Formats: sequence, structure tokens, C-alpha cells
Amino acid sequence: MPGHRSKSEKLDDGEKQLRRDPYEVLGVSRNSTDQEIKTAYRKMALKYHPDKNANDPKAADMFKEVTFSYNILSDPDKRRQYDSAGFEAVESDNQELELDLSSLGAVNTMFAALFSKLGVPIKTTVSASILEEALNGLVTIRPLPLGHYMSKRVEKQCAHFYSVTITEEEARAGFVCRVQSSDKSKFKLLYFDQEDNGGLSLALQEDSAKTGKVTSAGMYFLGFPVYRLDQTMNSIAAAKDPDTSFFRKLDGFQPCELNELKAGTHVFAVYGDNFFKSANYTIEALCAAPFSEEKENLRSIEAQILSKRAEISKFEAEYREVLAQFSEMTSRYAHEIQSIDELLKHRNEIHASYTITPLKRSTSKSRSKSSSKESREDGQTREKRSTRDRPKKKKWYNLHLRVDKRKAC
Repeated sequence: MPGHRSKSEKLDDGEKQLRRDPYEVLGVSRNSTDQEIKTAYRKMALKYHPDKNANDPKAADMFKEVTFSYNILSDPDKRRQYDSAGFEAVESDNQELELDLSSLGAVNTMFAALFSKLGVPIKTTVSASILEEALNGLVTIRPLPLGHYMSKRVEKQCAHFYSVTITEEEARAGFVCRVQSSDKSKFKLLYFDQEDNGGLSLALQEDSAKTGKVTSAGMYFLGFPVYRLDQTMNSIAAAKDPDTSFFRKLDGFQPCELNELKAGTHVFAVYGDNFFKSANYTIEALCAAPFSEEKENLRSIEAQILSKRAEISKFEAEYREVLAQFSEMTSRYAHEIQSIDELLKHRNEIHASYTITPLKRSTSKSRSKSSSKESREDGQTREKRSTRDRPKKKKWYNLHLRVDKRKAC
């Protein structure tokens, strides 16, 4: 199949880089099972891991391409989207990578621990050195009797290996391996396939999760599909939107790759997944024969969860539609309130004008009368003043005639 082009990756000359088909990268067919894809990925990731190929840029690029391809094909939804529409449909820019803490420096490990404490979901992978030692048959394996438990402490990014032997009858009845930590340490429970050369290849992996006052992980081989819940997917959705978190809560509920184990010896391991400290744990292996009621309850409850997941998927479309209508109605409600308030305010202003305007008119008339009266009075006052200040004219009958008494008339 020809490769699909991606918008996110570009060459230096500005042209889009041609990405290879994920099936081609992992060397699997389109009809491959999840287990076949996972096995192919782990072998190639081990081959091109930076720990084994220091200062080799080609190996580093290949490791990224292998991891990127696996992130698409390991997710049922992304795999289906890719099969139908290529890279554009799977939002390739947002693919997650699993961190190998053993390959990080002290500073980067510190930052990773800080982000984890803040609630940022960080996926971690098993150290490449551990996987290589297991593949080469260089690990120490302790026998774990069926029906017994062991308590140990495993250092960070290290693993303790255990072998469990079961009979045909026990295999038919079902088998369970569980690990828990009372001090809430982070760890991984691993299951290995035995290779023809005596080495071990990683087949299953379960990350510990908080359950009450402990952290625990378990693998259940009961002869029917048993599901596991990847809570990292829901953590990422919760960081984006509470509604999305609710509707994606069961997306990580996926069937385990193996439903049953054959009679013989099987190898498990507990891997210390803490950032800085060792992990305390207790591991036990049990035959499921005495737990027939629990088996049926588990089968029933998981069937109900699957039914609820399908129901929630349909409900989401209805919810989104109603939510959009509610948002539209809420917006219109606020708009109508504002419109009514403005109309009532305008109405009150008009009502007020009937009482305020006549007062203004009467006031203006009285002011005009008083002003005209004052002007008349001012005029009279000015006239009086001008009359008073004007020099008096002598009238003719008031003329003072001088008579000389010495002369006779």
C-alpha cells in the first residue's frame, strides 16, 4: 500500500514528507491481530531502541517511526480511522509516546515526575535493557508455587521474574496472577512468551492502578474474553473537557490479548515503575477453580459494561444536539432579557417626560417674567440715576436779577 502524506511533517525544502504505511513499518498485514501487532512492535522497538544504538540517528528515526506506527495500530479507533482515511483521520500530531525512564537523565526524570504529580498522564515503557536480558535468557527466574504469595522490593526500572507451573485441569479451570502494593508504589505486571532459543519476549503488560488504599494489577486467564481498562485515555480526555471525559470513560475498556493459558510453565515479572524509589509489592498466583461464582459475576458485569459503552455512544449524539439547542436558547434568553429591559427603560423615560417638561416650561416663563420685570426696574433705576446726575437747568422765572440801589429808576 502506498504511504499517506501528512500535513505535520515537512522536509527542509518545504515539501511534505511521505510517511510509510504503519503496517509496512511493523511488517504485519492488515488482518493482523492485536497480539501480532504488539509482538512485532516490541521486537522492532527493542532492535532500534536508543540504548542499543547510541549516536545512530537512523536507528533513532526508525525507533520513532516504529513507535508512531504502533500508536496508530494499537488503538482500535485510530486503526479503523487510518484504514478508512489515512493519516489525516488520526490526528497524527497528537500521537503519544511511551517514555523509557531508564534512558532519561536526572533532570528529565525529575520533570516527568513533577508532571505526573500534577496529574498529567505519562505513559512509560519497560527498560530496553531488561527486555534484552530477558530475550537473551540472562534473567534470574524464581519459582512461584500456585496458591502462594511472595512479598519483595524491586528497584526502579528493574524487574523480578517468576515462573508458575499449571496442570491441564488448572488451565481449564482458569488462572489468575495478581500483584498489589500497600504503599501505593507504581509497577508493571508483565507476562513473557518463551522463545525456542530459551529467551523470553514480552507478550502482555498491565500497569498498576490505585484501588482503594493500594495499587494493584492483575492478569486473568479464565477461558473467556476478559477486559482491561486503560485509564490514561480517560485522564487525557478529562484534561480537555469534563463532558468528553464522561463520554470517553469506557473507551479504554479493551479485551486482553490472551484468554487462557495452556498447561506448562509460564513466566511473569514485576517491573519497578517509580521515578526515583523502589517498589514494594506482593505477588500471588491462583487457580480459578474455587472462584466459579466470581467468574460468572465477572463475565456478567463486563457484558453490562460493554452494553453501557454502546448505549453511552448513542446517548452522546443526543446529548450534544440537546446541549447545542440549550446553548442557543440560553443565548436567546439573555438577548430577550436585555431587549425587554431596554424597552422598559425607554418607556419610563417617556412617562417621566410628561411630569418633568411642564415644570420646565413654567419655570422658564416665570424666569422670563422676572427677567423682564427686573429689566424694567433696572431701566427705571438707570433713568432716575441719569436724571439725578444731570445738572439742573435754570428756568427763566428763577433768574436772579441784580438791581443797583444807588441809582434811581
